[in-house]
Amino acid sequence: MKKITYLFVMMTIMNSCAYMSISQATAPNRDNLLKLSIGMTKEEAINIMGTKSTIAYSMVGIYGNIPRAVEITNPYRSEILQGKDKTFEVIYYVTDDKNNDGAITDDELTPLIFDNGKLIGWGWSFLKDNVEKYEIRIR
Repeated sequence: MKKITYLFVMMTIMNSCAYMSISQATAPNRDNLLKLSIGMTKEEAINIMGTKSTIAYSMVGIYGNIPRAVEITNPYRSEILQGKDKTFEVIYYVTDDKNNDGAITDDELTPLIFDNGKLIGWGWSFLKDNVEKYEIRIR
């Protein structure tokens, strides 16, 4: 009886809410990356990428039958990277859902790299190249 009640409650919740998977929620972020240009100010880049938070759902559990809500904030996180001669500000956006497990990991993020408030590039390979070039220590 408990299983039937649980199932009924979950179906009611899922039907009453607009179901959006993490992949659907991250698609606008991937699309917006195409609109970025080198030299944009941080404010211009953030305006393009957006600041809206989204609640998305992934199905977790042994059988993939338990919905888990995940809040995707834009930007997802930010950090300052300090090197010998250079300081970068990096903001991260969720752009992928590789594991569909409800957890957001680094490989599901895209970094945008700013130097003195100007966008100098984005993506993990760009960040890695500059970390090596300027001898920046990261976590």
